[in-house]
Amino acid sequence: MEKIRNTIDGAALSAAQFLSAKASDPISLGDVADHVGYSPSHLVRLFESVVGMPPGRYLAHLRFERAKTLLLTSGEPVRDICFEVGFTSLGTFSRRFAEGVGYSPGRFRVLPHILADHPPRPLHLPTGLTSGGTISGVAVLSRAARDAVGPNPALYVGLFTTPSAKGRPVTSSLLDGVDTFAFVNVPPGRFWVLASALPGAAEPLRQLVPVRSVYGRTMRPILVGRGAPHHHVGIELEPAEEWQLPVLLAVPALASAGT
Repeated sequence: MEKIRNTIDGAALSAAQFLSAKASDPISLGDVADHVGYSPSHLVRLFESVVGMPPGRYLAHLRFERAKTLLLTSGEPVRDICFEVGFTSLGTFSRRFAEGVGYSPGRFRVLPHILADHPPRPLHLPTGLTSGGTISGVAVLSRAARDAVGPNPALYVGLFTTPSAKGRPVTSSLLDGVDTFAFVNVPPGRFWVLASALPGAAEPLRQLVPVRSVYGRTMRPILVGRGAPHHHVGIELEPAEEWQLPVLLAVPALASAGT
């Protein structure tokens, strides 16, 4: 089983905590580097090797996650939320939010109503191709993960072209009470399998912005090609650590007939 790393270099943790505390403020890479006593180039290499993304993308992810909460819990205009979370351009904010979350800020804001009318159901979204490789596997929740999400969790598994769950997956499934999955007709390329577990009976708001994220992913890319068309992987889901970002993608909407 592949597990998300549960330890983190002290400097990278300090940088992540600094970014989290200052996420809504104007902040530069130099500010973070000065905070941990590293050169900017050294910090970028260390941070990306430990966290899985550069500091700038990590900061944007924090801001989008905060924006998701504000969109669903406040009546503030999207423009005001954009500035409140630290962006200076509404156009840039809206475009990058949609790229990461899978929906524009305005569309994301109405997802709780859509999910209430059309709850997620077990579903498989195919690649749309008629031939290709196969990636199958098993996704298992640790004891801590099961305690975090409660009984009858909703288990989503998706195939992505990046090591983080943002944007629309190549293919995905909401599993129907099982822990095995199979993606067929996968095109040639480099992919990661990501799995996310949500409380099955939670209200739409808590499914879209869970109190605590529970997820897992393949730690190395899967290379699908003519010489390696079939792959089998194992993933163990764990509650996210303090430094690990929540899943940015609006996962429940993938399995709702209303979307």
